[in-house]
Amino acid sequence: HRVAVYSANFPLYGDMSARVMNTLAGFSPDIEIYSIDECFLGLGGFGRFDLEGYAREMRRTVRRNTGIPVSIGIGPTKTLAKAANRMAKKNPALEGVAMLLSEADIHAALEGMAVEHVWGIGNRYAVFLHEREVHTARDFARLPAPWVRNHLHITGARVQEELNGRSCLALELVRPSKQTICTSRSFGTPVSAHEELQHAVAHFTSKCAFKLRIERSKASLLTVFACTSPFAPKEERYWGTRTIGLGEASNDTIVLLAAAERALAALFRGGFGYKKAGVIVGGMVPCGSPEQTELSLFQEEPVPEKEFRSGLVMEALDRLNARYGPGTIRLASDVRSGWKQRQERLSPHYTTSWKDIIEVKA
Repeated sequence: HRVAVYSANFPLYGDMSARVMNTLAGFSPDIEIYSIDECFLGLGGFGRFDLEGYAREMRRTVRRNTGIPVSIGIGPTKTLAKAANRMAKKNPALEGVAMLLSEADIHAALEGMAVEHVWGIGNRYAVFLHEREVHTARDFARLPAPWVRNHLHITGARVQEELNGRSCLALELVRPSKQTICTSRSFGTPVSAHEELQHAVAHFTSKCAFKLRIERSKASLLTVFACTSPFAPKEERYWGTRTIGLGEASNDTIVLLAAAERALAALFRGGFGYKKAGVIVGGMVPCGSPEQTELSLFQEEPVPEKEFRSGLVMEALDRLNARYGPGTIRLASDVRSGWKQRQERLSPHYTTSWKDIIEVKA
């Protein structure tokens, strides 16, 4: 069928997403990054502008800066902006930009949109509504508000309000801090040796530690898990998991690696071929929070001095890896000796690795 299959290249996706978001942030001071490929911009106070022309300029700028085509929907509420965005994607005649601002345009768009395509209406609610002859977004918008609140609760009530042009979902300009961070991978071939699995877990732990520092957070809990294939014979299946309390919240790779090694030693069972492993850090607190430290009578050195030294080492590590490429400087245990994640058809890291940078010959 002339389909090309590639392995997931998360560093490339994340970098390109950041470039798109940074470009869009230049068009409005109010931006909510909703997901890796989606954001909302606040256009309050932009009424004197030609909004369609402004949106097309956004689209051209993103395409010029990143090479990525984007679709833009404009509406008085988040839900109507999402509906407009869907129109922009599905209708080539709109050339990537759709606006739902007038009452007539909104009614026409909702009349042509199936209720299951409304942002916030999941499959279960869609089936429930279809059974009651509510087939379009317009049908849903015209339902009695008390009935919607009674059957679809507060979520459905908010969606209905938004479809009727009354905004009740504000922009989240400050993204809430993450509560957990997870790094996991499936292995290309089963891993049975403890040492190989230890190297994989060390790599995942280092990734989690780096993400913690990016978030300016520290973790007080660390969980390691490893499992065999769910399709293996029953006697060859195993899922192991252990959680370690750190006592003192940390984002220091060295501290987290020590905890991960203890957790892996407790869960590891020989004789199994592990197909997947991962590390989860939780119990997160902001850096500098008084909650991050558990005082001990046997503390070897003052906490502030210890944290200062740790911070300097990790900052140097991150700066070197940012300048010379991820993994340039790493701990000895974070070595991919025998394990390998399933990335047989991985595309090059065009924007995050010097060795993969595109060469232009003139």
